[in-house]
Amino acid sequence: MDRVHIIMAVYNGAAYLAEQIMSIRKNTFTDWVLWIFDDGSSDETEEIINRQSAEADGRIHYIKNARNKGVTLNFLEGIRTAVTGAADSIPVKATENYYMFCDQDDVWIPDKIEKTLKAVKRNEKRYSKKLPLAVFTDALIADEKLKVINPSFHKSNHLNTGKLDLPHILMENKLIGCTVMFNSALAVKLTVIPRNARYHDWWIGLLGAAFGHLVYLPAPTLYYRQHGENVVGNQDFHAYVRKRTAALREQKKVLYSNAKQAKEFYDIYRDSLSKDKKMQVYAMAHLMEKNWFYKRYQCLRFGFLKSGLVRNAALMLIL
Repeated sequence: MDRVHIIMAVYNGAAYLAEQIMSIRKNTFTDWVLWIFDDGSSDETEEIINRQSAEADGRIHYIKNARNKGVTLNFLEGIRTAVTGAADSIPVKATENYYMFCDQDDVWIPDKIEKTLKAVKRNEKRYSKKLPLAVFTDALIADEKLKVINPSFHKSNHLNTGKLDLPHILMENKLIGCTVMFNSALAVKLTVIPRNARYHDWWIGLLGAAFGHLVYLPAPTLYYRQHGENVVGNQDFHAYVRKRTAALREQKKVLYSNAKQAKEFYDIYRDSLSKDKKMQVYAMAHLMEKNWFYKRYQCLRFGFLKSGLVRNAALMLIL
C-alpha cells in the first residue's frame, strides 16, 4: 500500500487556500495525508482549514507554528513532522510512504499525485527504492484566475532539465517545490535541519543528486498561479537577463549564498558522501574564496554551471 504525505506551508493564504485543498481532495489518488503548517496567519486561513478538515475524513492535520519560521524552514521542519507521523500511524512494513510539497495558492491537476507517484515507483524499480529519489514535473504558468500564461515553466525559464547531476544542482536549482515528490529513503536523509538552505526544494534536490537520483517528468501537473504575493514565482527569461545585468553585484552575493549552502551540506553529510561527490561539494563550498582564474577553472573542471549560454556567460563575468 502506498501513502502520500503532502506538506503544505501556509501564511495568510485565505484568498486561494480552499481552491487548492479542494484540488487535492479531487485527485484521482486518494490515499493521502495533508499536513498543513501555518506560519502565523492573521486572516481566515485557520477557519478555511477547519472547514475543509471536517469534510476530509481525518486526512488533514493542521499545525500552527509557535513562531514564524519562514517558508524554507517551515517546509523542511514539516518533512520531519510528516515522517514521524507516518511512522506512528501505520507499521513501516505495511505501507510505502512518499512525500510531496504543496503551495497554498496553486491548483493541482486531477491526476497529479497518481502520475507523479507512478514515475517515482517506476524509477524506484529502475534504481532501487533503498536509494533517495526525487521526481519533479513541469507546471502550467497561470494568472490569478488560472488563465494559462505559458504551458511550460521550464521552457519559459530556459532551464535545462537534462543536467541534474550534483555539480549543476549545486550551482542552480531546477526543481519547482510544488511539483516535487520524494521517497522515504530521501526523507530520512534529512537528519539535520539546515539553516543556510536557499530553498526547501533546492535542499531536497541536493539530497537526491548527492545520494541517489533526480528525475524530471516533462508534463505539467498543476496550475502555478502567479500573483502579487508569490514568495518565488515565474519570471520571463528576458526579464531574468535584464535583472541579472542590472544587478551584477547582487548576483555575486547569490553565489556566496550558494557556496554557504554547499558548505553546510558538506558539514552535515561529509562522512556519508562518496569520494567524488565529497570533493564536488567541498569545491563548491570554497569556490568564492579562490582567485579570479581559479574560480572559473573550478566551475569548468567540476561542471558548476547554469542553464544555457547567457546564464553561463553572466556567471563567468560575475565570479
